[in-house]
Amino acid sequence: MFEIFILSIIQGVTEFLPISSSSHLILISNYLNFEEQSLSIDISLHVGSFLAVIFYFKKDVFNFLKNKDLFLKILISSVPVMIFGFILVQLNLIELLRNIEVIGWSTIIFAILLYVSDKFEINKTIDNNLDYRSIIFIGILQVLSLIPGVSRSGITISAARILKFSRYESAKISFLLSIPTLAAVSFFGILNLTSQNDINFSILNLISIFLSFIFSYLTIKFFLKYIKSFSLNIFVIYRIILGVILLSISYL
Repeated sequence: MFEIFILSIIQGVTEFLPISSSSHLILISNYLNFEEQSLSIDISLHVGSFLAVIFYFKKDVFNFLKNKDLFLKILISSVPVMIFGFILVQLNLIELLRNIEVIGWSTIIFAILLYVSDKFEINKTIDNNLDYRSIIFIGILQVLSLIPGVSRSGITISAARILKFSRYESAKISFLLSIPTLAAVSFFGILNLTSQNDINFSILNLISIFLSFIFSYLTIKFFLKYIKSFSLNIFVIYRIILGVILLSISYL
């Protein structure tokens, strides 16, 4: 139960902050020798995050029925990462990237990108400026999030800031783009479980979904409030410190 609680915090907090959820889940699970991080628990954690972002942005989601243009843009932007993610999994290449050295370097490199992008001017909004060229650019850069340590949230926010969207609008774009990605991860995860004849659903799975939902929802809420008043520097500093520690462990 303690492991489920810790994993739920890690998933809920790091999924939506620009610090990489996959790298934290990999590192914490490996170094604390967690036994509960099975495929079904991992899927449950993502389902919780998926439900949280749907619930928080329920008005925007309902508006998809009216604003089909925005809905189409979000789907188009999510296609590249889904295609490349599927290819990496099918070729068993994803495991080659799941090591401390890769996570360390990507954590630092993309911390620098986050810092630089956060210096761009602030004059664009989703309603007025999110055209197909912008969303495709963000979608292509989102492919880099398949590398542990990059952070899907971090790279999409960086891409939007490069295009001169405000911090708040950039974060909102990132959260909206997480909807199809989290939905795909949950769907293919469940499909994988079914193909392995492993569809046992226990109370731990329900607890994982609930806790991940709570921590994800709170993270979205407070992060959006935070960036209205502050820069992204605190996340840049955290990433660089974490990256240096990981590279020290890897090379020393």
